[in-house]
Amino acid sequence: MSSIDANLQAVHRRISEARQGDSRGVTLVAVSKSQPVEAIRAAFAGGCRDFGENYVQDALPKIAALADLPITWHFIGHLQGNKAREVAGKFDWVHAIDRLKIAEALSKARPQDSSALNVCIQVNISHEATKSGVTAESAPELAEGIERLAGLRLRGLMGMASPTTDVARQRAEFASLKRTFDALVARGHRLDTLSMGMSQDFEAALQEGANMLRVGTAIFGERQKRQAA
Repeated sequence: MSSIDANLQAVHRRISEARQGDSRGVTLVAVSKSQPVEAIRAAFAGGCRDFGENYVQDALPKIAALADLPITWHFIGHLQGNKAREVAGKFDWVHAIDRLKIAEALSKARPQDSSALNVCIQVNISHEATKSGVTAESAPELAEGIERLAGLRLRGLMGMASPTTDVARQRAEFASLKRTFDALVARGHRLDTLSMGMSQDFEAALQEGANMLRVGTAIFGERQKRQAA
């Protein structure tokens, strides 16, 4: 058994335990940034079908090299406007929409013969200045703007908790995202995705309603340093 296989089994055990034996309905996005193509193929062989990348210039060669596999590609990093065309053409999901301008650029660039690009609004639940994301109060206006755009499908919300081992704090921050999610649903938005929880805190996220996890280190091990562009 490879280390990736063993790691995947451990991750699935953690998911099952956090969900009290029921892991249905949880999408595991294997965060493959800084990982070589061979590692992604190994994770695919281990059952992963969804992979997340943070850097467009690193992701595009991997997507091309792995075109023989039915992978669902998620862009999970902060997106700059000048990269919107490449992301709109090559990815299936974008998790970190925090400006209507970016959503408009993705809508304009999404190929007309492609299915709608699945998108999530990023909410800054940790209130850290170093993290992107809208406030909970601003989410409804952005959601309404996105839903008017062609080629995009608003699926839900994404958030990142503070880098802490305090489980109570993790859960409180994730719970705040769930409240924002529920409020948007109550306003008539047809959302189905709560993208929250990473290697160090996904149990807390699951306990607060996450149904999409973004897990890298727990699957692939410590990341290799990204080469300078």
